[in-house]
Amino acid sequence: MNWITNYVRPRLNSMLGRREMPENLWIKCPETGEMVFHRDLEENQWVIPSSGYHMKISAKERLRHFMDSGVYELIPNPEVPVDPLKFRDQKKYTDRLRENKNKTGLDDSIVNALGTIEGLPIVACLHDFNFMGGSLGIAAGEAIIKGFETAIEKKRPMVLFAASGGARMQEGILSLMQLPRTTVAVEMLKEAGLPYIVVLTNPTTGGVSASYAMLGDIHIAEPGAVIGFAGARVIEQTIREKLPEGFQRSEYLLEHGMVDMVVPRQELKPTIARLLRMLLKQPAATPKLAPPKEEPQPAKAENTEEKAEPAAAEEAADADQKKSESA
Repeated sequence: MNWITNYVRPRLNSMLGRREMPENLWIKCPETGEMVFHRDLEENQWVIPSSGYHMKISAKERLRHFMDSGVYELIPNPEVPVDPLKFRDQKKYTDRLRENKNKTGLDDSIVNALGTIEGLPIVACLHDFNFMGGSLGIAAGEAIIKGFETAIEKKRPMVLFAASGGARMQEGILSLMQLPRTTVAVEMLKEAGLPYIVVLTNPTTGGVSASYAMLGDIHIAEPGAVIGFAGARVIEQTIREKLPEGFQRSEYLLEHGMVDMVVPRQELKPTIARLLRMLLKQPAATPKLAPPKEEPQPAKAENTEEKAEPAAAEEAADADQKKSESA
């Protein structure tokens, strides 16, 4: 036993008031290598202030910034069979699900919520990439369909935030069956005449990009997001050609007509609210104007003539009174 390490150092630290520092106080920007304080990053919606790099954000954290006053109501996900194929690779699929549930506090990779943005009631459906890479399985597919059905029932527009690596391999063909099922849900929403806006975040790939994530009325992408079906490396190996710079990035897709606009995360809420008002044929929100400042009124000039007349009358009355007293 090392008595210096186990006894002397803890005593010195306690005497000098030293505390163990958490490891996640500073976060490194993947692009520039700049170290950013985590609280500054959270307040900026997990966007690096200097470089504008958009880091991944959890579903509930996004809802907190996106909904009015951070208030929303979660829609419970439907119950589904767990591990119907009894899949096992390096570990059991059920063990992977348990680990991700404990890590994220979610039932699966999809979160549905009711709320308002700038006073407009909506249904929001969000992928959480922290849960098995936001992959699409039976539970996620049922949750997405539940979100669309809720939007139709309550006659609200749907806003979907996609962040996924694609179909979940542990569920095989059952995960691929969610692609046509979710596509039918999108068509049901459109038949009801309700808007459907998709926000493509980093990354949106695989079967998700081949189904409901590319069927919106308007497609918005966050800056620098990777969007596509197959990975760039797989495409290069297949066609044996070098891909252009920025291939599959949101800016590249905007130039080639695959997305409608690229919007920074901080501007998503006002942009989507404005688009929904246009689609719903509602009047634009009137900006709140500050009340006009009261200008100081100029002091009125005193009328010396009016003041002089009463003073002269008082002097004459006093003179008459003195004369009468002397008489």
